[in-house]
Amino acid sequence: MAAFDSVRSFRKLAYNNALANVRLYRACAALLPGEFEARRMSFFPSIKATLNHILTVDWFYVDALEGGTLGLKAFDIEEPYDRLDELSREQADVDRRLIVFCEALTPETAVRIVDIQREGRIQRERADDVLNHLFQHQTHHRGQVHAMLAGSSVAPPQLDEFIVSDDARFRGEELAALGWDETKLMR
Repeated sequence: MAAFDSVRSFRKLAYNNALANVRLYRACAALLPGEFEARRMSFFPSIKATLNHILTVDWFYVDALEGGTLGLKAFDIEEPYDRLDELSREQADVDRRLIVFCEALTPETAVRIVDIQREGRIQRERADDVLNHLFQHQTHHRGQVHAMLAGSSVAPPQLDEFIVSDDARFRGEELAALGWDETKLMR
């Protein structure tokens, strides 16, 4: 039996994240006028607010993982995008950056210390812990959008068919949208 490969797991989680976002954003694109920004019951008051939150937190943590200096400026504008097409484009961009980071990850870089700018201090965390936190955050808030879609004209999409090979028959559209094939996911 092969040993657990945490680097492979992080890479697969980054792929899963991008594929789930493609599917979720496609569902949101089918919303009727006014539904994207409509007030709903959730941690954030709308689909628009929740998707913007996912994006700004992704900017914050991916930049820190890359060794950047964006820091708290990621949150300067609480909802930087009013339109779904702009938000979708920016989310796809940060998803690509996260994939590049995870594809370059090694056992050594997975445990390196990442400096995260906080108000008046620097938080220091291992890269693998930051990645685990980030993937959990994305999954948590995508789930909230999924639940909010249930109260709209759009059926919530299936969001968990991207990791195992047996689910290949369900993810073709998302792979095509990203220009990927199955070999990318199974490495």
